[in-house]
Amino acid sequence: MTDLYAVFGNPIAHSKSPAIHAAFARASNQALIYEARLAAVDGFEQAISDFRTAGGQGANVTVPFKEEAYRLCTRLSDRAARAGAVNTLTFNGNEIFGDNTDGAGLVRDITHNFGYELAGKRVLLLGAGGAARGAIAPLLAGAPASLFIANRSAEKAELLAAAFADIFPVNTGNFAKIAGNSFHLVINATSASLAGESLPLPQGIFAAGSLAYDMMYGKGETPFMALAREQGASCCADGLGMLVEQAAEAFFVWRAVRPPTAAVLANLRAGLHA
Repeated sequence: MTDLYAVFGNPIAHSKSPAIHAAFARASNQALIYEARLAAVDGFEQAISDFRTAGGQGANVTVPFKEEAYRLCTRLSDRAARAGAVNTLTFNGNEIFGDNTDGAGLVRDITHNFGYELAGKRVLLLGAGGAARGAIAPLLAGAPASLFIANRSAEKAELLAAAFADIFPVNTGNFAKIAGNSFHLVINATSASLAGESLPLPQGIFAAGSLAYDMMYGKGETPFMALAREQGASCCADGLGMLVEQAAEAFFVWRAVRPPTAAVLANLRAGLHA
């Protein structure tokens, strides 16, 4: 019987994960089936139970179930425990192992696909929600010179930074507080681009040679990318590569094989502009 995997979310019809994992399977000679499954907003646990009964080996989890998936797990990876959310489940008997590959996917896109090393860099992370939380430990593992978390609510940024104080001292504040500072890497982990909104970022925050990275993606520039380009960022990137790289990390967790990602990313990019 071919191994069965799926991604669970609500909504889910738009998901690119089935196409991505099918391409990974072909490229790495792995026999598997990967489906997109809609779970009712109040029916995630039952959907996972039904999937396991049907022989499911593992699952990805997307909005709005990542925190519920975290609570469902019997064992967590260190990075999932730090993130407080799970996007990758592995089923083994009665065990549900939870992992979070989002931050690893982000860092791999930045360092591997863009060739931008984190070591010694000043990093600014915009936002203090789940997306930001999942990115912090992987970013700190890259040994940046500093990390600043900026959020509309400074208090929320402070609470988030406190959760990682045992790893590294993280600076925090609202968007106004970053005025007068410059950063080599600025990451937008807010949902502003999804809403078509720009962020109130002060002038001068992009250092020479800086990379502006938006976790969101679309057919063209996101509002954050457009703002960053206008303010002097040397390179602007969206989150499509993060999507592919976090999927590759999940594939590795399940299959112990790291699939090639360049062709998959190029095909997705071409599809966006078709």
